[in-house]
Amino acid sequence: MLDRLPASSLQDRAPRDPAFGSSSARDSWASRLARTLAPLVSTDGFSDTAIDGVKLIASECSHPRTPLIYEPGLFIIAQGDKVGYLGERVIHYGPGNYLVQAMPLPFECETIARSDAPLLGLSIGVDPLMLSELVHHLPAPPPLDRGSPEPMAAVALDAPMAEAVQRLASCLQDEHASRALGTGRVREVLFAALNGPQGQSLRQLVQQHGHYARIAESLSYLHRHFALPLTVEALADRANMSASHFHHHFKRVTQLSPVQYLKRLRLLRARVLLAQQRVNVARAAADVGYRSTSQFSREYKRYFGVSPSQG
Repeated sequence: MLDRLPASSLQDRAPRDPAFGSSSARDSWASRLARTLAPLVSTDGFSDTAIDGVKLIASECSHPRTPLIYEPGLFIIAQGDKVGYLGERVIHYGPGNYLVQAMPLPFECETIARSDAPLLGLSIGVDPLMLSELVHHLPAPPPLDRGSPEPMAAVALDAPMAEAVQRLASCLQDEHASRALGTGRVREVLFAALNGPQGQSLRQLVQQHGHYARIAESLSYLHRHFALPLTVEALADRANMSASHFHHHFKRVTQLSPVQYLKRLRLLRARVLLAQQRVNVARAAADVGYRSTSQFSREYKRYFGVSPSQG
């Protein structure tokens, strides 16, 4: 079963931005965004919109802490709350802040919602080409105060981000506006994030040097080739790092060793295959890189708390 974090866990709550005004101003913005999104929602979970890379997030009820993985993106919640658990960190993101997910990290997520106040929000995928173009037009940032930026963190919503998100959401209400203006609205949101407190975590994704960028590329490689037999030595060689340095920096960024990350990635991919009911347990195990179905079943149950045949 899933382990609870110790009482000493680090609670990540984004500090409020005084420039955005009072809490009533933030609440008013969140209510407006929720009213904009509510008519667009037709199903729980993540659903596509008319704008490529933009998804609606919705849930009519709460969900307990569950393992999952997000692709790189921005996650804005207008109503309800989300709590992420990454290593010893507890990351709160709800109305008034947003989540910057610079790298695909396995973590555990809790959803807080009610039938009369369902979870509502948006996810915006980070397109590498768009990110690179925007970074090219920005001035060089000041040096970091400490090491590498956090690849996953909640950020206080400021006025530029709030306005950009609202324009994007309003655009979704009209199919023609989505086609004509959607890409530009996404650029606005991403530009606001680049200028926000976690902008460095996004900027460094397009820089071709430094440990942070090398680990980001290694994660991208793992996601493309997770079913292949991979070793730490081979991954380190691709990153032009020694095995010991690669292991150290990989764990520092992801909170997992390379072997643990690969295992969780395979199990999460297998859960998607099984949920689609297109393959049986043995086929799912083989498709994600397991040679032993029994080992796969044991590790699946240890991670998700249920056997693969139970979902």
